[in-house]
Amino acid sequence: MTHEGSVTVGVLSLHTSKETKAILNAVEELGHDPVWLRSENTSVTIHDGVVTLDPDVDVVANRLLLTGTEQPAEGLGLASIFAHLRPTLNRPAATMVAVHKFATATALANAGLPVPDAVLALSAVTLNEESTGFGPEAVYKTAIGTHGGGTWKVDTASDDLNPTVGHRQAFLQSLVDNGDEDRSDLRVYVVGDEIVGAMHRYAPEGDWRTNVALGGRVADATDELTDEIRELALKATDIVGLDYAGVDLVEGHDGPVVLEVNPTAGFRGLFKATGRSAAPYIAQLAIERVGGEVDAERVHELSATLDDSTPTSRPRPPAVPAREEPAIVGYTEEVLISGTTGTETVIAKADTGAARTSIDTRVAAAIGAGPIQALTRVKSGSVKAAKSRPVVDVVIGVGGDRHTVSASIEDRGHMDYPVLLGRDILRNYQVDIRRTAEEEQPSSEE
Repeated sequence: MTHEGSVTVGVLSLHTSKETKAILNAVEELGHDPVWLRSENTSVTIHDGVVTLDPDVDVVANRLLLTGTEQPAEGLGLASIFAHLRPTLNRPAATMVAVHKFATATALANAGLPVPDAVLALSAVTLNEESTGFGPEAVYKTAIGTHGGGTWKVDTASDDLNPTVGHRQAFLQSLVDNGDEDRSDLRVYVVGDEIVGAMHRYAPEGDWRTNVALGGRVADATDELTDEIRELALKATDIVGLDYAGVDLVEGHDGPVVLEVNPTAGFRGLFKATGRSAAPYIAQLAIERVGGEVDAERVHELSATLDDSTPTSRPRPPAVPAREEPAIVGYTEEVLISGTTGTETVIAKADTGAARTSIDTRVAAAIGAGPIQALTRVKSGSVKAAKSRPVVDVVIGVGGDRHTVSASIEDRGHMDYPVLLGRDILRNYQVDIRRTAEEEQPSSEE
């Protein structure tokens, strides 16, 4: 229900996250009207040249997650529709720059901000020739990725690198090592022209990546920020063109450098570290963008909680919802598996009893899987003692979908299938044990 003098804020988010729910709840707590723009309730019509948005909103906060999707351009196109119709926070053009990590680095470097040395090449020959200037170790990452997926530490002297991983462009970046025993970086959360808070992120044991989603620990850094870092975070957000962002920086030998500018950065870790939520500040920015009024003291009060309960604005499902079944995979499936240097097509077996996907040592060698991120201990039903297996990040394509998973490596030479799909992938599908990849396909005449 719209109240007199209130602003209707639409949060465009097709997924369910604590951050989205917290922003919607904050809008309501600030006395305005939240609308969750989701597949259940949203449509745009063009009739006689007139464009109509349903439900109607005054302003849109873009919270579309693009980094984990196979086709980010689809989401960008959707966001562009809303941006043409209503004032939009984190407009799609800026979001596209931000989600493409090399595009972000290019924009920042071109504006004079410090970023790590990096190279993106469209041929493997050029990429490997350029890698010799990056020292013995470097970071190899997909240009679009999230939660630390699609990021590897590589040996530039021995690893042959591909310009793509699966269908994603990849690039090489210098490894910024400040000599600290604990691998860490800094995330600064910016909303508008204000820094909401900042946290140190420390890599979990056995890993070098600091992402909270990978188990990294956090600590409050808000009061430790230097004027230089504050200025860098605000400038980076402005140069990319975002209204709110999580800016990742690391202290190098010559001062801080900007690693990434994240348009949909989570702030559960920020709240854990600082006791402050970014949600009410994002709500305030959206409301004030179209002339609405907000009590600044109330914003500060609300930031002390992270209300991620189900919002009253969550749309109801259709009266007769269409049943959306997950895609079906067979007992065996033909899959693409990609590492840092190559891609192989193999037949994989589905195993819902296995938590983690595993790949044969020969396949791992052929695709350049690595480096080793951790060791996992696995018990076999026929062997009482647990065995240690190395774990590496790989990209596995099933049908039209791509999954970045941490797979274990084992000698599967005595087994029928070189790849075993575990629940880390199969949770996205239904398994039909009657269907196999080896089934004879009908001829074109049938």
